[in-house]
Amino acid sequence: MSDHNTSPSNPTITDPYHHLQIIPNPDGTITRDPNRFPNSSPSPDSTNPTPVLSKDMIINRSKKTWVRMFLPSQTIVDSSSTNKLPLVVYFHGGGFINCSASSTVFHDFCSNMVLDLHVVIVSVDYRLAPEHRLPAAYDDAMEVLRWIKTTQEDWLRGYVDYTRCFIMGSSSGANTACHAGLCASQEADNLVPLKIKGLILHHPFIGGVKGLGQR
Repeated sequence: MSDHNTSPSNPTITDPYHHLQIIPNPDGTITRDPNRFPNSSPSPDSTNPTPVLSKDMIINRSKKTWVRMFLPSQTIVDSSSTNKLPLVVYFHGGGFINCSASSTVFHDFCSNMVLDLHVVIVSVDYRLAPEHRLPAAYDDAMEVLRWIKTTQEDWLRGYVDYTRCFIMGSSSGANTACHAGLCASQEADNLVPLKIKGLILHHPFIGGVKGLGQR
């Protein structure tokens, strides 16, 4: 019999702060590396030769929440058309602690969706943990849905079919999207004319009270 030790080797311990490139501060906040997730600026000028227009709108000044809207530029060119577009309310990923609606990876993702699907997208910049722990992001999600219902913003009122709204998110954003969908179903009458037709959960990051064990 071999004398070789077949017992598992000691697991490698990784510092999560180092792995995520964040620095914890004594007051409970974290310092994020601004170079890890570069940002993109919106392109609201319809005279620019870009296939997708985008612009930012403030939702809540005190909470510093806002949205970035994406619209096919051809929609403005064909403004005489009576065919309005579906709406996708999108929540970015980032583990609840990183990224924003302006992060290039999510800005480009939304732009590509607009081109491929011919929809209008409202990408939500919600509050991040640990500075704002859950349910802060959930509350921000519902505030955006209520804002969409009441706002007179021209891109939404002019080009969106409010009866065809989908809530979507990536990773941790899919978690927020799922929660928003459940909450929206409970106050559907209060969101009229907004009608949620479905959820799109992209690589959802969702936990539960009871673990599933090793898989």
